[in-house]
Amino acid sequence: MKTFVTLVGLIFILEGLPYFAFPKAMQEWLRQLTEMPPALLRAMGLAAVLFGFLLCYITQRTDWLH
Repeated sequence: MKTFVTLVGLIFILEGLPYFAFPKAMQEWLRQLTEMPPALLRAMGLAAVLFGFLLCYITQRTDWLH
């Protein structure tokens, strides 16, 4: 559980850094996101999830980062 809470904390740090460091750029980027078609956003989200699962699988099942 300690590892999970640490991971959640790291996610908050990574998610918050762009807003803290580049607030104007993030506003513009978010504005552009609202103009994208939902199907494209869904495809990008699916690609990110699959990449995340693949990365987790590779790091847990191989000696890649050992």
